[in-house]
Amino acid sequence: MFVPSRRKFLARGAGLGAVLATSSWSLPQTSFANPPGKPVGIQLWTVNDTLRHDPADTLNKLGKIGFKEVEAADLVGLEPKAFRRLLDDAGLRCPSAHLQFDMDNLGKAFDAAHALGAAYATASSLIEPVGKAMGAKLEWKSAMSREEAKRTVDVANRIAEAAKRAGLQFTLHNHDREFVDLGNGEVGYDLVWRDTEKLVQFEIDCGWMVFAGRNPVDYFKKYPGRIPLIHVKDFQPKKNKAGAPMSEEMLGSELGRGTVDYKPILKAAKAAGVKHYFAEQEGPFSRMSQLEAAKVAYDYLHSIT
Repeated sequence: MFVPSRRKFLARGAGLGAVLATSSWSLPQTSFANPPGKPVGIQLWTVNDTLRHDPADTLNKLGKIGFKEVEAADLVGLEPKAFRRLLDDAGLRCPSAHLQFDMDNLGKAFDAAHALGAAYATASSLIEPVGKAMGAKLEWKSAMSREEAKRTVDVANRIAEAAKRAGLQFTLHNHDREFVDLGNGEVGYDLVWRDTEKLVQFEIDCGWMVFAGRNPVDYFKKYPGRIPLIHVKDFQPKKNKAGAPMSEEMLGSELGRGTVDYKPILKAAKAAGVKHYFAEQEGPFSRMSQLEAAKVAYDYLHSIT
């Protein structure tokens, strides 16, 4: 078993009670056009609470909504091969998996990716292995420093080289802490982009990037071919619209009901060669259950023209 370190883990618990009340749902698949030109997937962290309660039922309901692809995160106590069987039964593919990377045993993560059928071995963050390399405990609520960015480059390059030997592609996902100004207009995220080998590719979390005051379109234009995956995520409005990254707490929103305009983002993503789109929602799920939010996300992504 491997359980990724994810931000706001405890904030997810609020959605479980509402999810359990929907266990008898009928969730018909909706037929829409597909603007991204690729199958629309979902990051399973979106439904992590209900997935823990009943993995098979949750995955089947996602398939009934219409999702064809998922990105794995927490395997809710199951071994990768057992989780893969549930995915197969639900008619779902898993092209990418968020994994824990132990620099002393990278093969464990790669074996899990292969068992799940994933081609992309993805890091939600490298804060833990990088902190270990620095001999320090890095904090989620602290900005990525220049030193952390430098160490992240080294760690990412090592993982990417090992992943290639294992027949996989390593990808690195962002949050908002990578975008705090380090002076001279530089941010840690850009230093990581600049200094990693092209073997390192990226999964842009568009919601976190917009929340941090950056425009994903700029990165799609600057780095075509290095962004095979994206997260499509929305947030409720900031209380302080001019607030810098990390200056206030986020509140997740159902897709299309928050602040991010995805029409130009998806257009630029398609032009940049993005291969997989994963809807994801951050908690707390106060307005509807996680599965209801997944249905809203699916419908929204198929309604954009």
